[in-house]
Amino acid sequence: MKNTKIEPLWSHIYWLGVLDVAGSYTAAARKLGVSKAAMSQRIQELESALGIALVQRTTRSVRLTEAGRELVAQTRPAFSHIETGCARVRELADTPQGIIRLTAPVALARQQIIPRLPAFMRQYPDIRVEIELSDHISPLAQEGFDLAIRHASSVPDTYVAWKLCATRTLLLATPQYLKKHPAPIQPQDLVNHNCLTYLRFGAQPDWHFESRRSSSRRVSVQVNGSFAANNSETLREMVLAHQGIALVPDFSAAQELEKGTLVQLLPQWQSVGVFGDQIYALRPYSPHVPGIIRLLVDYLKAAFRRDAFL
Repeated sequence: MKNTKIEPLWSHIYWLGVLDVAGSYTAAARKLGVSKAAMSQRIQELESALGIALVQRTTRSVRLTEAGRELVAQTRPAFSHIETGCARVRELADTPQGIIRLTAPVALARQQIIPRLPAFMRQYPDIRVEIELSDHISPLAQEGFDLAIRHASSVPDTYVAWKLCATRTLLLATPQYLKKHPAPIQPQDLVNHNCLTYLRFGAQPDWHFESRRSSSRRVSVQVNGSFAANNSETLREMVLAHQGIALVPDFSAAQELEKGTLVQLLPQWQSVGVFGDQIYALRPYSPHVPGIIRLLVDYLKAAFRRDAFL
């Protein structure tokens, strides 16, 4: 190894670990708040000091060499302890402060998360909330998020999960649509309707239902329709335009159901596999959860208990 002291290289090694998780110089630089050029220079300096290649560069991706992976694996526990120590010291401040980077699906965020945030921000004015609305599910650590809100039926064991509330998927149409098209009596009747579907790449437009009276009784229907979208709010709007029938989460339809502008169909049957049946707050597992994250989670749990969808 070249005549270079190890101490000044700690930050370089930390950046290498960030690069390993992010998978690209651009994503790693964004997470660290530096330029891509600065990121590349730090890695080159580290390789020069250690006298060995740490990164495999291709036109499409960046991967660590065996030496790079070994260096990150050996030093990661130390950095984890440092991050935990800093987080705990920061929590000793009288006023909670810091940044929470949050991601949530578009419809759920617009209708249920964002309306609840102003009261939290008034209560904790020194906490900055950054929220990204996206129906694309990305690895949280790779994208630099502290917390994700998801509607799902289960969560991976590698995540810390807090259940916010239960949610249901409802089969909906407008009274105007039903005047022209008789309401389905059983799931098989849906083959005669214009069914607006949630768009998933490679997925067949089959709807699966489970009897509320007997969970062992299941029915699958291959539906057809003139419209598909990867956003439940968009599907709701098309249903409100009398274009057909759609499966929509209850949090997207509560107000319209109360007003009578939407009607629930086949209430004795529960949709399976389109949307989850719980709303969770998630974050990658770590031995210490920052205090400001716990404050937001506890606030959301209380808010959802207080204000049910239906």
